Amino acid sequence: MSIRDCHLKEIDLKENKIIEISHKIWEYAELSLKEFRSSALLVEKLEEAGFKIRKGYSGIPTAFSGAFSYGTGKPVIGILGEFDALSGLSQKAGTAVKEELVKNGSGHGCGHNMLGAASFGAALGVKKYLEETHTDGTVVFYGCPGEEGGASKAFMARDGVWDELDAALTWHPGRTNEITTGTNNSCVQVLYEFTGVASHAAGNPEEGRSALDAVELMNVGVNYLREHMKPDCRIHYAMVDGGGLSPNVVQPHASVLYMIRACKVRDTLALQKRVDACAEGASLMTGTSLRKIFVDGTSNALPNTTLERVLYQSLTKIPLPSYSDAELNYLKELDGTCPNTGEIPGHGAKYDPAIREQTRILSESGTKSVNDFVMPFYSGNEFSPGSSDVGDVSRRTPTAEFTAVTFPAHAPGHSWQNVSAGASSVGDKGTVFAAKVLADAAVTLFSSPSVLGEAKAEFDRRMKCEDPQSPIPDGAVPYVIGE
Repeated sequence: MSIRDCHLKEIDLKENKIIEISHKIWEYAELSLKEFRSSALLVEKLEEAGFKIRKGYSGIPTAFSGAFSYGTGKPVIGILGEFDALSGLSQKAGTAVKEELVKNGSGHGCGHNMLGAASFGAALGVKKYLEETHTDGTVVFYGCPGEEGGASKAFMARDGVWDELDAALTWHPGRTNEITTGTNNSCVQVLYEFTGVASHAAGNPEEGRSALDAVELMNVGVNYLREHMKPDCRIHYAMVDGGGLSPNVVQPHASVLYMIRACKVRDTLALQKRVDACAEGASLMTGTSLRKIFVDGTSNALPNTTLERVLYQSLTKIPLPSYSDAELNYLKELDGTCPNTGEIPGHGAKYDPAIREQTRILSESGTKSVNDFVMPFYSGNEFSPGSSDVGDVSRRTPTAEFTAVTFPAHAPGHSWQNVSAGASSVGDKGTVFAAKVLADAAVTLFSSPSVLGEAKAEFDRRMKCEDPQSPIPDGAVPYVIGE
């Protein structure tokens, strides 16, 4: 292995540490903005490796960065890491049987334990490359909490954190080895709290003012609004407070959490005003008071084909994981518990007939239990109705992302199957593979100034067509539901 590949050798040497971090964060299973042990673990390991730590970005205790500079310190490449879990998804690892590890506990149904650990490993590999080759530059690992609820990257974008970067790279655990391209929905979350007046529901109901009635009327109004939205819009809600457990009491308090989405930030904010009007109307009809609390918001992603090609070069260069017979049997059993519609996997298969045919052959018409191959390169108009705060990074600096196989081929997002795989040897292999791909792509950027220049030029061109408006109001801070 040449000195130019010393970053890959370093990740091999640190493989056990990377896996140990992944498993510990999987075990902690901490919810958004409450990832205190997970954050502390990554900070500790970064400090041990010689990274300079900054904590508390945008007033978020679990948001941090670890930077290592060599020579002039330029360019600056960021590697994004996440580590939050999801509620209600506790599951034992490495089994194809649904079985809670902790009753009603949390679990890493999106694989963020692996996401943070692989990004950490990539940062170690890049640090080694800068030292061994005496290459100027800075690699920064960003600890980004609350992707599932809290959107730390969006608050950090509003506060100018990403402006120090020349480029940002990230990845996500998934069912395919492929480049993430296109865009997605922007999003805001707002908590609507209604306050009424309690009274005896039978004896003197006329003296009560029901906050629960207000929530229900608001929901009815929003449901009628759905017919009059753009096709890319989505509105979801969850009851946070139903007013108590006594039906013979007029409920004096109730609240509902809304998630409002559209592709463009301006459309999301315009739709939010219409939802606000439904809430205000419900308050007026019921004689209750209304308090609106901004929770978080994210922007639509800005793709960068230049960086996507860099990631794809590394994705096809690094040897894919191989699986033992026992691992293949586990994947087959676990995949058998997942819904399978026979859909051909991958973004490109939806838009490019030639890619669809290639992928059909590689995936055996979508029947394989694990997509143990790299998807054909596709950079284009993929649209995801979901949301991610990676989009807010992409609107401040050139950014690219890929997925690496850590789950069986048909595992649903946010599922117990993902939790099971996330601390299995299958997930471990995908984590180490992703660390190498990230590190290798970063090395390409450090060693090829012209590529960085092309990525920046593309970023500038794309941003000219974008509304720079942030979904985060000035002065807003992340709001943790239930606190």
